[in-house]
Amino acid sequence: MMRSKQAKQWRQRYLTEHVSDGETWRYWSLPKLAQDYHFSLEEQPLVVRLFLENVMRHSLGDDDQANIIQQLCASNASQAFEFSFFPSRVLMQDYTGVPAIVDLAAMRDAVHAKGGDAKRINPLCPVDLVIDHSVIVDKAGTADALSFNRQREMERNRERYQFLKWAQGAFDNLTVVPPGRGICHQVNLEYLAQVVRQVDGVLSPDTLVGTDSHTTMINGLGVLGWGVGGIEAEAVMLGQPLSLNTPKVVGVNLLGALSPGLTATDLVLTLTELLRNHGVVGKYVEFYGAGLANLSVADRATIANMAPEYGATCALFPIDDQVINYLTLTHRPADLVKRVRDYAHAQGLFYQPGELASSVIYSENLTVDLGEIVPCVAGPKRPQDRLPLAAIKQKTLDEIALAGEHSRQGADDEALSDGDLVIAAITSCTNTSNPQVMVLAGILAKAAVEKGMTVKPHVKTSLAPGSQVVARYLDQSGLQGYLDQLGFQRVGFGCTTCIGNSGPLNDGLEAVIAQGKLQVCGVLSGNRNFEGRIHPFVRMNWLASPPLVVAFALVGHTRIDLDTEPLGTDRDGNAVFLRDLWPDSAEVAAVLAQINRALYGQSYANMTLGDDTWRGLKTDNAVCYPWQKESTYIRQAPFVACTTPPKPIVDGRILAIFGDSITTDHISPAGQIDPLTPAGEYLLRQGVKAEVFNSYGARRGNHEVMVRGTFANRRLKNRLVDPMEGGFTRIWSPPGGSAPQQSDRVAAQTAPVSIYQASQHYLAHQVSLVIFAGKEYGTGSSRDWAAKGCLLLNIKAVIARSFERIHRSNLVGMGIMPLLLPADLKPNALQLSGDELISITAPSANGFEVLLPRQILSLRIAAAHSSPSPLEPVVAQTIPVTLAIENERELAYFFAGGILPYVADQFCSPKRSRG
Repeated sequence: MMRSKQAKQWRQRYLTEHVSDGETWRYWSLPKLAQDYHFSLEEQPLVVRLFLENVMRHSLGDDDQANIIQQLCASNASQAFEFSFFPSRVLMQDYTGVPAIVDLAAMRDAVHAKGGDAKRINPLCPVDLVIDHSVIVDKAGTADALSFNRQREMERNRERYQFLKWAQGAFDNLTVVPPGRGICHQVNLEYLAQVVRQVDGVLSPDTLVGTDSHTTMINGLGVLGWGVGGIEAEAVMLGQPLSLNTPKVVGVNLLGALSPGLTATDLVLTLTELLRNHGVVGKYVEFYGAGLANLSVADRATIANMAPEYGATCALFPIDDQVINYLTLTHRPADLVKRVRDYAHAQGLFYQPGELASSVIYSENLTVDLGEIVPCVAGPKRPQDRLPLAAIKQKTLDEIALAGEHSRQGADDEALSDGDLVIAAITSCTNTSNPQVMVLAGILAKAAVEKGMTVKPHVKTSLAPGSQVVARYLDQSGLQGYLDQLGFQRVGFGCTTCIGNSGPLNDGLEAVIAQGKLQVCGVLSGNRNFEGRIHPFVRMNWLASPPLVVAFALVGHTRIDLDTEPLGTDRDGNAVFLRDLWPDSAEVAAVLAQINRALYGQSYANMTLGDDTWRGLKTDNAVCYPWQKESTYIRQAPFVACTTPPKPIVDGRILAIFGDSITTDHISPAGQIDPLTPAGEYLLRQGVKAEVFNSYGARRGNHEVMVRGTFANRRLKNRLVDPMEGGFTRIWSPPGGSAPQQSDRVAAQTAPVSIYQASQHYLAHQVSLVIFAGKEYGTGSSRDWAAKGCLLLNIKAVIARSFERIHRSNLVGMGIMPLLLPADLKPNALQLSGDELISITAPSANGFEVLLPRQILSLRIAAAHSSPSPLEPVVAQTIPVTLAIENERELAYFFAGGILPYVADQFCSPKRSRG
């Protein structure tokens, strides 16, 4: 009764009525909260203001919540604390969305098996799933490329798409956007996001999490959101909050304006380098300052998109007049636009120029002068490795020389040379959402065509717009015709090359590259260029703006200084430099002025309708999904039913030893499936022909494929098999306290085997496995299979110098221990050979039953012997390691064996609360 009374009083105090122009709505008042808790709202970063509103709205008025509010609004709070955050909605793409929905379907089966009501398993908040990652560039540079790739997409993915259509009918609150409409982040920016939501007459900020790391793009519109793993997203869908720790907010003061000819791509690559070097992993970045007025919402979205590349949780821009104008341009309803403005003003969320610079207190502060940005690219392996445009020539030559020293003496081939460009792709949400850079690319293409310039035949060119709007304004302006003449025909509306769906190279060049061990290049307007991601045969990949993608395509290689050397010649043989083709600002502005509300309204009409093929997909209306045993795409997930409580590791084995910057692409690749890998061999045994393997990303609904594909990246470097590359390791003798019987003994095997094969061997002998790694383990996409696959490989712990935020939480969510080495200790210093015995224990006699967040555990590394003897002492070292579990809720997930069994148990309980 007391709790109910407190909640009522809390509601009466802070749920406030607002009347404007005859419209009445209510909202949870931040100004009233600031008045009662004696803090200045103007001093709080926008991120903190949004957290305060969320905590206030979900509070019952008890002392615990009051304490959280006091700590949140305490400037630069030094004491660590934990609070619950309830996002308003969830965004998914199909690569990461399919396994999440598979898990939900499996959860229905688990609840039904335990006697519960399977119908209760539904998203409790709106979920939008946009099918955008499955289109592959099978054909490019032709007029029929778009229709051909679309047809192949439907042929390959029919099973997956039937499953998603079933899910849309079976689950409440789930909307599926059919393929061919655009990339989820651009669709979110241009259509889905409301900035301010209205539910039952109550207004609140539009907040979200997504199963793709680039969900952060929506921060450019003033909407707080970021990427999480699919398992965390499922928990949010089912009513669980995110447990967040003390927010550290880095304020970035933007000054001035970009010089003429500079792009938002140049700016974001510079910021990625700057912020990664500064150190913003796990922090929130917030932009303010006079320079904001000179950045459009599209420019801001480009910057916010790449927050995962600089390591931040997200990078928030404020709501201001630019946001209001963008909402109007993109055909949002007039009443929504008015609500956004009124609500933001009422809550102290509307940005007034100069306000944040003088009053907000940040944890850290940086200043960036936009006028100092120069043209640049990033690569060839990491997005934070920025280079001035002129430096790409020397860097290319250096990479070629390095490869020659380590792998070959050089190779000459008439068809191709080192440093040649084989992929030039205008792709990904980062840049296709920005009309300015897309128009720049189109006008540059026009200038090149008018001079008679062409693209070399070995360059595979493609254009994958992020939404239908891009196609409409390029068609309307006439620029698409010029792009077509250079081979940049539209190949699909989806992620394509940036996710690794680049398709085959022109004229079977893969064989030429392999034979000559050539170091060839890709240039793309994406956000990711990790090893093995773009194409398995393309080792150097450069991120660049769309107009620079066109420019490099004209050159045909990256052994060039575009500042001083010509791209080629015109039809009269005259040298043509980049400056000769670069568009005039006035010409760009004239085209941009043609983009209007009508284009957006036409493009987003009937979003969920789909084409004839989509509409013709037959689905079952059963509550529980009718799993098909013969399916190689959709299999019943094992993660709910097959869980065990965590326990200390005794005499485990090392599966792999990695260096720094191991990405989720290394751990769980999304691209092509090699027939000679365990995943390929599995599919062949199932009767699937190699030409229809599809990609790892498309097969994520089948755990049998994905566990075999874990660590299958051909560029992976495991020190246990150095210098060999790929998903290989070694098997060592099983441990034992005394010498095993001869019949049971397994001799040490030092020949490399696949990581999957090794894991199966150790599973048969009930041996736990661990991984050692360096800094930034798990960098990259929010790929839950990078954790799920490790669970199925029987990996119990990952021991690293540092973890990327999303992957760390994914490991916890699957019941795997992330352990931090002492800050001054590198894995190399341990001098591991790979055959050691690994034990991980807690100081308490109760083992793991009383673990605490950030607890110090003992890592014991003992030298192994093929025939242990009690007379021979074991050499061992013991090292303190930190359990990288951040809060009590994460511990609850860990003890339950993962988030999914934890949530399933909640649904089977007689009474279930929201958190």
